Amino acid sequence: MNQPRNYIGSCFCSSVEFTVSGDPQIMAYCHCESCQHWFGGQVYAVTLWPADSFKITKGADNIGVFNKAAYTEDKAGFSDRMWCKTCGGRICTGHPSIDLMDVPAVLVKGLDFKPAFHIHYQDTVHPMKDGLPKFKDTPSAAGGSGEELPE
Repeated sequence: MNQPRNYIGSCFCSSVEFTVSGDPQIMAYCHCESCQHWFGGQVYAVTLWPADSFKITKGADNIGVFNKAAYTEDKAGFSDRMWCKTCGGRICTGHPSIDLMDVPAVLVKGLDFKPAFHIHYQDTVHPMKDGLPKFKDTPSAAGGSGEELPE
């Protein structure tokens, strides 16, 4: 029987380190305005993992948490965005209401990132022609409209 694969990752300065095990439930590109602002980029490479597969292995006391719901009625308020207090590097975003942890694909060392689709393509500022489905918000199985937009 194969054991689940364990991956490691860290913030920019390595003050915070983590592991994730198994396989991500979803790999996709996100174009939402919230991710654009949080990550400072036009497109975000999403990996969503079961929350219990993510473990902080170093520097838990050095993690800052921001939840926009405390400040506004924003749709992103169900997310706990976490970063390193030393370097400001992003670590992960917890989604407690759906029991998933979003870890930036680029931080998961050795992960073969294979996105299946694009989400929140209605907010795109960087159109991409890659043949993958482009969802206006999210697939219906993930609670979205399931509406696809053209490339």
